[in-house]
This record gives sequence, C-alpha cells and structure tokens, in this order.
Amino acid sequence: MQAKENMMPPKTYDAIVIGAGHNGLAAAATLARKGHAVLVLEAQSSIGGMAKNVELMKGVFAPEIAHLLYNINPTVARELGLGTIFAPLDLISLATVSLSPSGDHVLIKDGTPQDMAGKSHPEAAKYTEIYQRLTKFAGLLGQMSTKTPPSLAGGIKDITDLAQAAGLTKIGLNLKLMGKKDMREFLRVLLSNIYDHLLDDLTDSPLSGALAADAVRGAYAGPRAPGTVFTLMYRLGNGAMVTLPKGGMGAVADAFGKAASNSGVTIRTDAKVAKVMVTDDRATGVQLGSGEVIMAKAVLSNLGPKSTMMLAGVEHYDVEATRRLRHHRAKGTTAKVNLVLSEVPEFTGLKGDLTHARLIIAPSATYVERAFNPVKYGELPQDPVIEAVIPTLSDASITTDGKHILSAILSFVPYNLKGGWSDAARQELREIAIKTLETYAPNIRALILEAQVLSPADIETLTGAPGGHWHHGEMGIDQVLTNRPANQLAHYRFGPAGYYLCGATAHPGGDVMGAAGRNAAMQVIKDGVLK
Repeated sequence: MQAKENMMPPKTYDAIVIGAGHNGLAAAATLARKGHAVLVLEAQSSIGGMAKNVELMKGVFAPEIAHLLYNINPTVARELGLGTIFAPLDLISLATVSLSPSGDHVLIKDGTPQDMAGKSHPEAAKYTEIYQRLTKFAGLLGQMSTKTPPSLAGGIKDITDLAQAAGLTKIGLNLKLMGKKDMREFLRVLLSNIYDHLLDDLTDSPLSGALAADAVRGAYAGPRAPGTVFTLMYRLGNGAMVTLPKGGMGAVADAFGKAASNSGVTIRTDAKVAKVMVTDDRATGVQLGSGEVIMAKAVLSNLGPKSTMMLAGVEHYDVEATRRLRHHRAKGTTAKVNLVLSEVPEFTGLKGDLTHARLIIAPSATYVERAFNPVKYGELPQDPVIEAVIPTLSDASITTDGKHILSAILSFVPYNLKGGWSDAARQELREIAIKTLETYAPNIRALILEAQVLSPADIETLTGAPGGHWHHGEMGIDQVLTNRPANQLAHYRFGPAGYYLCGATAHPGGDVMGAAGRNAAMQVIKDGVLK
C-alpha cells in the first residue's frame, strides 16, 4: 500500500511517530483512537518495514523479508479492529515439515509429529509433552506482553505502581497454581539451553532440530547457549500458530496502515527525520531532511535505541545511559533469499500438499549448533539452517503465469562478514542457499528465473533495523522485560521528556505482534504529556 495523507496536517500535532513499521502504525492508531492528532513519518516510499512485499519480476510479488505471521498480539488486534480488516479466512494455517536428507521427513501439525506415511512419530508422546509444557510456561510470559515492565531501580520493595504490582502478583499466583512440580520445572529450565533440554528426552533428529532452530532463529546464539529455552518460550508467549497471510506480509502492513488511517492518523512517506528537536530537556518536534520543521507534544521512535538517541543528541543522555546503549547487543544473523521459480520444485520424499508447509532445514540440533560456529568468525555457514515457504501454493494471487516463489530465511549469516558484503559475497550466499536446497529438492536450480539476496547489512539499510537484527536487539534474558533495551531505559520513556521508544527494541520485543507500539502509546497517555 502506498500510504497517503488523509487530512491537511495541522501546524502542531499531539504526537509524531518516526517509522511506519507495524509497531509505529500500532502506536499511532492507539493514540489516534484516544482522540489525538498523530503524524507518522516514514523515510521509505512505502510503509511496512520488514513486513512488506517486493516485485521481483513483472507481476511476481514476494515477501521481501518476513514471510510468516507468528505472534500478532490478540489485544492489539482487538483494540485496532484488525479483525474486521483482516478476516480469519485471510490467514492460512501452515503445518511444519522438518526435512531430512534421507527423505525421512517429520510433519509437525498442531504440536503433534507424524512420519510421511501419516503414522504417529515414534517420539510423538515425548515431543508433545515437551511442547505442551513449554507452551504452558510461555503463557506466563505472554501475560506481560501488553504491560509496561515493572521498574526495579530500588528493588522489588519499591514498586509503587498498582498496575505493575498487580501484574507481578497475578504472574506469581498463576505460577503457584501450576502446582509444585510445574513451578519447579519452570524455574529449572528458565535459564537452560534448548540443546540439552531437548536431547534429554529426544534423539538428535529432524524433530529436535526443528525446535532447536525455532529457539535461536534471528539470535546470535546456538542451541547450546544458556537461556535458549527462555527465548523459545518467549516466542511461544502468544501461541504457536504459524500462518501465511493472503497477499503476503505486505497485506499485514496494509492492515496496520488502514487501522491507523481509519483512526485519523496522517501518514507521510519519503519523509526522513534528520533531527528530533529538544527544548529544556523536552522533545518538541522534528526536523526533516528537507529542512521542514514539525512540532509535537510527544515524539515516538520506531527505530533502534542508538539511532533514536542520535536523533535527539547524545548530550541529552547521561554517561551511564550511553554506556548501556553502546553495549546493546544487536548483531543480526539472518539473511533472506527469494527465488522466482518456473514451477514447483520436487522435494524428495515430500508428497501431496506437504510442499505447502513451512519447510525447515535443521536435520538435528547438532546441525543447528554447527551452523552457528562460522558466524563467530565472520564467515558464511556452508550448511545453513533454513526456514522456507512457497507462498504461491497457498495464495496464487501474488504471482502470474504459473510462476512460483520460494522464500527462504537463512540463519547464522554474519552482519560483519569477513571482507565485507560485496556483490561477490552475495553471490556466494546465493550459491550456498541453492546448494543446500538442492540436497532436498534436486531439480530446484534448473527452475530459478530470478533471485534476490539480502544480507543482514542489506536489511539494516532497507529498514533501519540495528545490525540488521530482525528483533532490533537480542531477545536473551538480559535484554527483555526491565532490561529492554537496557536497564533504566525499559519503560518506553527515552531520555528527554516526551520522547519514547515504540519499536521492537522496546518490550515485549520482536516478531510482528504490534504490542511494543501499542504499549508505548499507552505509556504516553498514562504520562499525561499530551494534555
């Protein structure tokens, strides 16, 4: 959707939102629905950030970066009226197939694994037990997704906000209601690594590999890293349904954009913010690259924390705050390869409509761990972990003339590649992706008509995501809740009065869920800066 202004902008807005990614649009819509005049400024020519489509060939549209919808927050969807814009029929539920080089793939549907013959997998009972337990624990974390994290600056005894106290009390009560056994297990696994947690009960196979890959996708960590059970639970906090939006992820961005426009938000594209103006330690507006000045009572940034700080000026932050932000971990390790194919590739051992599924290349947890090793040295993985989907099999509207798209997310590709990201390096990454896919679909190379390769550095350039990180920062236990993005900067307020973070770098973090934007807007209202 090419966004347009839907009203003559006033000289002064109540709030300006920098960035028209889904979180920025969620923040703007939330404020506008409360009766405030809101302007969204987007540097690119279209809205959506990582959730948009790109035309690879004439009449062939691919999900440029994100390709599946995992965790849209139900509170956000309800409050913004996304249900009336995005009907349930527009979201196609996908099963997962974890591929094996031998053709002995595993189908995982509704949390239950099967073999290719449709029979129950030999480890189905153990897998289901692990999966259900982690999903149950994830529900506890999900309760915090629409709440401002409690401030623990003076310790737990100094929490005076009744809403924060009530939220913590509810979580504690629900943890206790799980029973002593589950409560002890939750505390035991919280900081554990997913590799050992899975292989305590499962063999090292495509079944364990799929969960290990999900636990570390987008992270600068292998499955043996402490806390990777927590990162998997955090992703499961809003449920584990994997859906393919009809019209691609661009349709999701359009839905957020329509919710904002319907609420009265003014959206301007090709409007890059050069500076946030600060007077008497209060954000008072922005200056665009064109020199245009726009005033506001509050400014919300959908950018990363360092970029947000630089727009206002480091002089408005104390030494400790700048030190913490310098150490904010945001090394992107995820690349994107989009292939236009003349026809559907043939995957060995994959029958019927299973090619429609989410396809995972992670034949074991050990494979996932080994794939992580090269990124530590700035090298490309020769055997990458891949999440792939062929969206045209479920939604023929995004292409013409019988062409198909294979959208592949490659894990553990370094942002700081040794030697830098040249055209030759992108060509090497393209070849690695195709060679890996050929192991499972031998005829795929002959079908390729066009290819797009985006490194983490390219993703940073396209979207502004720090380090090309899909979540704008690591989702490790030291960078979530009261530490997202850093201690003392975790409550959406960001330095000068009236200046706020509203993107994935704020709680509750990444994925296309909209909660960070909605929460930031609610904090602005609560702080009374728009009165």
